[in-house]
Amino acid sequence: MPKIVRNLIGLAGFFAIWEGVVKLGLVNEHSVPPPHVVAARLAELVVDTSFRKDVIATVLAWAIALPIAVGIAVPAGLLLGSIPGARVATKAVVEFLRPIPSVALIPAAIIAIGGGPSTKITLAVYASVWPIMFNTIYAIDEIDTLLVDTARSFGCGRIKVMARVALPSALPFVFTGIRLSAAIALIVVITVEYVAGALLGIGKFALAASEGSGRLDLVLAATVVAGAFGYLVNEGLERLGRYWFRWSTVVRGTS
Repeated sequence: MPKIVRNLIGLAGFFAIWEGVVKLGLVNEHSVPPPHVVAARLAELVVDTSFRKDVIATVLAWAIALPIAVGIAVPAGLLLGSIPGARVATKAVVEFLRPIPSVALIPAAIIAIGGGPSTKITLAVYASVWPIMFNTIYAIDEIDTLLVDTARSFGCGRIKVMARVALPSALPFVFTGIRLSAAIALIVVITVEYVAGALLGIGKFALAASEGSGRLDLVLAATVVAGAFGYLVNEGLERLGRYWFRWSTVVRGTS
């Protein structure tokens, strides 16, 4: 059975259980709207120009943050993975910063760089750097030393070894880190929009809908949009990874 069919069956089963739980009165319909109500709100939001602007704002922030994270994490991972002394020297700083939740840094980010899109982009970059960087470091550790020694025997210096041996060997691991970070960046962007009160974004829309009249149907409809975008991104990256790195068990193993 094709993977997409299995996914659709599982999704249909989830919605059926959700609808049944509400219809049986196990939960209050006003507290947890049934799927058909959420679907009706979703249909309304799709043609709502204001909501489309919120979606675009979130996607744009995500699309800016992820490449920046890749641009920081891959060189840093190559450097720390290739130079043991650098890894030892930065270990304490990295292990101190890595566990700090991005949400906890929202007040500091607002004070340091002000509000607006820059806050959610900066924090999304911060959260997304770690999976890519550590996957890159791990990949460097797994490189066959014979390849490195052969490259050096042909006169390749450290930079050439990193560019011609380390980076190509690390790419499947790096790509897996990017897949993980793509989801993390989306989560952080929407969370910052919700907590920090952005001018535009899915998180801002959910915050506005939850206040006052408490329109949970709108909140859930916006959540479905965010979830659908996240699913499509992950599915697209999976397919791309299987195509680009079909020779590697790393990407195929995470599919």
